[in-house]
Amino acid sequence: MIPRYSRPEMTAIWEPATKFKIWYEIEAHACDAQAAIGVIPKESAAAVWKAKDVEFDVARIDEIEAVTKHDVIAFLTHLAEHIGSTEARFVHQGMTSSDVLDTTFNVQLVRAADLLLSGMDRVLTALKTRAVEHKDTVRIGRSHGIHAEPTTMGLTFARFYAEMDRGRTRLVAAREEIATGAISGAVGTFANIDPSVEEHVCEQLGLSPEPISTQVIPRDRHAMFFATLGVIASSIENIATEVRHMQRTEVLEAEEFFSKGQKGSSAMPHKRNPVLTENLTGLARLVRMSVVPAMENVTLWHERDISHSSVERAIGPDTTVTLDFALHRLAGVIEKLVIYPDNMLANMNKFRGLVMSQRVLLALTQAGVSREDAYKLVQRNAMKVWEQGKDFKTELLGDDEVLAALSAEEIEEKFDLGYHTKHVETIFKRVFGDN
Repeated sequence: MIPRYSRPEMTAIWEPATKFKIWYEIEAHACDAQAAIGVIPKESAAAVWKAKDVEFDVARIDEIEAVTKHDVIAFLTHLAEHIGSTEARFVHQGMTSSDVLDTTFNVQLVRAADLLLSGMDRVLTALKTRAVEHKDTVRIGRSHGIHAEPTTMGLTFARFYAEMDRGRTRLVAAREEIATGAISGAVGTFANIDPSVEEHVCEQLGLSPEPISTQVIPRDRHAMFFATLGVIASSIENIATEVRHMQRTEVLEAEEFFSKGQKGSSAMPHKRNPVLTENLTGLARLVRMSVVPAMENVTLWHERDISHSSVERAIGPDTTVTLDFALHRLAGVIEKLVIYPDNMLANMNKFRGLVMSQRVLLALTQAGVSREDAYKLVQRNAMKVWEQGKDFKTELLGDDEVLAALSAEEIEEKFDLGYHTKHVETIFKRVFGDN
C-alpha cells in the first residue's frame, strides 16, 4: 500500500489493529456458541468479553510472535494477558488457525467490497450526469483510430456507464461469493467443534457458513473476487484511454480539469498533460497483477497448505486499496472533465463530409446500383478527399455516374447530421431506463 494511492477509509480495513479486533470477535462469538451448547462454562465465555474495549497492542503481539513464530498463538497469548489465563484456556476451543485467518480475511474483503461499490456508485453517477449533459453533443466515432461515422459524446459516456454498471453487478456477486466463514477445525470435519459454533459466528459477522471448508475456505471464491476487481480495473483503463486520446493536442475534444496553479511540465510551461488518466492506466495494471496469483492460489495440497498465505497478505490490501483509489480518481476526472463541442464538430468536418460515405453507398444500392459498383463509385470520390483535399459532397455532385442514380437533392439529404443521432434516445432508454 502506497500512501500516495490510498484512501484512509480503505487502508483502515487492513490495519493490524483492525485485523486483531476481528480475530477477537471471532474468538469471543465462538466462546458464546460453545457455552450455549455446554462445552465451556458460560461465565468463561462472558469473561472473554471483558476485552471488548481493549486496544490490542500490536507491538506486544509482534514481540510474542518473534518467539512463537505463530501469529494466532501470539494473539491468543496477548488476549490471555487481558482476560486471565484461567478463563483464556477455553478460548480457541476446537478451532484451528485457519478458522480465524480465513474468516477474518473474508470479513475484510466484504468490507472492502462495500467501499468499492460506493466508489463505483460515484463513478456511475458522474457518467450518467455527463451522458445526459452531452446526449446531443455530436462527435466523430472512430474505428482503428480513424474517423468512422458521427456519434455523440453522450453515447460515449453512456457506453462507459453500461460497462461500469456491469462491473458493479459482478462486484455484488463477488461480494456474495466471498462472504463465507469457516469455524470447522482441523481439516474441516467439525470433529472437535460443533457446526452450530460456525453458524453462530458467521451470523454475528454477517457471513454465511462455508458448506465444506477442509481446513481452509476454498480459494476459487477468492479467485473470482480478484478476477472481478481485475475486470473493473480494465474498465477504468478503457475510460482513461479515451480521455487520454481526447486530450491529445491534435484532437482536443476534452481534457482533464487544469486547476489554478497546476504545472504540466518542469521544462515546458505550456504543457497540460492527462496525468490523472495516465496514472489510472498504471493503477489498473497493478490491480490486474493480483488476478493470476489469486487463480494460482486455488490449487492447494490436500486439506491445506500455506502457499496462498503470503500472496493474500499482499494482494488483499494492495489490490482493494489501489482499486478504491482509482475509482474515486476516475470519478473526479469525469465530474470535472472539460468538453469542447466546437472542437468535436471541427474534427468531424476535417475531411469535408467524408464520414457520410456509407449513406451514399446504401442510397446507390437502393437506387439499383450493384453493391460492388456502388462501393467503387463512392470510394473513388472519397480518395480525392483523402489525397487531394477535395470536398466529398462536391465531388459526388460532379460525378455523372453518381448523378445517373441519385439526384442532387438526394445527395444533399445524405449529409444530414441528424440522421446519425435519431436513435440516441432509444439507446439512452436501454441504458438508463425511462428516468
